[in-house]
Formats: sequence, C-alpha cells, structure tokens
Amino acid sequence: MPRDSIYKVIFVNQGQVYEIYARRISQGDLWGFLEVEQFVFGERTQMIVDPGEERLKNEFSAVRRSYIPLHAVIRIDEVEKEGVCKITEVRGNVAQFPYSPVAPRPPKG
Repeated sequence: MPRDSIYKVIFVNQGQVYEIYARRISQGDLWGFLEVEQFVFGERTQMIVDPGEERLKNEFSAVRRSYIPLHAVIRIDEVEKEGVCKITEVRGNVAQFPYSPVAPRPPKG
C-alpha cells in the first residue's frame, strides 16, 4: 500500500519564516517557482487553538495551489506526519538570497 507523503516547506515571506505542510510539491510550470498543493493543517480535536496555525489556516483557506519563489525556500523535508504550521520572525542570519530571474542588460553606449 503506497504511503501518502507529507512535506514540510520552510520559506521566507515578507521578513517572516513560514513553516507549512503539504501533500504535493513540484517544480511546476512557472519557471523559478515551487508549486505547493493540498495543504495540511492540524485537526481541531483539542481545546487549545494555536493562533499562529490559525492565522496560516485562514491565509491559505481559499488557496488551492500556491507558487513560492525558489529563492525564498529555506528547506523542504519529507516527514512522517504533519506538525504545527507556524510563522516566526527572522532571527539570526536567515535572509532571502538576492536573485534576479532575468539577467540585467548592459548599458548602451
């Protein structure tokens, strides 16, 4: 019986580090972007609600597929089960890699 893979995707977005879980990720058709589908959020079987996870769940509630720039991705792990989705502030030396998908043109003249 094939095992359903779950991926933990960690990426930088507007100065914050997002940690989300999804069942499908791929290079996708848009050059330079990671395609993320079938988001996984924790079940609400407990009385305690994590505000960070709730914020992410609301942010991605109407999203069927998300495209994340490859240069924003910090790490992708295949995991056994989902954990808590969260948003944290950038700490330490984590920064987006400066990246331009189009090479600059040399000046005329």
